[in-house]
Amino acid sequence: MNINKQTGLLEGVDYQASPNQDERPDCDDILGIVIHSISLPPGEFGGGWINDLFLNQLDPSAHPYFEQIADLKVSAHALIRRDGEVVQYVPFHQRAWHAGESNWDGFNCCNDFTIGIELEGCDDQYFEQQQYEQLAELVIALCETYPKLNTQQIRGHSQIAPDRKTDPGPYFDWEKLYSFVNK
Repeated sequence: MNINKQTGLLEGVDYQASPNQDERPDCDDILGIVIHSISLPPGEFGGGWINDLFLNQLDPSAHPYFEQIADLKVSAHALIRRDGEVVQYVPFHQRAWHAGESNWDGFNCCNDFTIGIELEGCDDQYFEQQQYEQLAELVIALCETYPKLNTQQIRGHSQIAPDRKTDPGPYFDWEKLYSFVNK
């Protein structure tokens, strides 16, 4: 996996430009990676609902749950689907709106200095092998591109927003991820 340093985009990956992004205070201060999980509707996989959410095109009448979230303005830098496909929504040097109210080792506003990666999944199911493989490749590429990052600077959304979030959940295998990134 390669990242174009000038554009902040992964090469050879579907890019869907989310309007839910803006400039970072300092694009050279990318210090961490936040792992999230998402499924829309909850517990269901596949389809284009995640794209629709991140592109502000989610139809609130398509599913009862969508009425609650259709007006959210959220994004992530990238999504890794169950089959390992990667979709990018925000260039890495831009600020994605993924962490919300959060704290990383005493620093608030985690969107300012982190990269948000969504895994298609939920708190009560295991993630797929190909998701771990793609995530590890992406983490390695990010660490090679952004010198202040390293493989020890990865947290779950639940770790930076413990009172609000539970993702990626107990079925995310941190040891498996670290075994891939530290080969």
